[in-house]
Amino acid sequence: MPYVITQPCIGVKDASCVDVCPVDCIHSTDDAPQYYINPDQCIDCAACELVCPVTAIFHEASVPDEWISFVESNAQWFRDRE
Repeated sequence: MPYVITQPCIGVKDASCVDVCPVDCIHSTDDAPQYYINPDQCIDCAACELVCPVTAIFHEASVPDEWISFVESNAQWFRDRE
């Protein structure tokens, strides 16, 4: 999973990342607390990371320790929809 959306997105859900994603890999639902990046579709372009107004998006290798659980929760969100 190249990029991961973490805790600062919760409750904010600013769609700037969705608007710039060239492969439409960022999704959510009305009742979900945040956006999620599909690890199978992300092309590792970093466009989303650059526009996030709350600094919630990190490359998987750079996720802060306190938010490392978001690596799995992002992937799980998509597995639950298969």
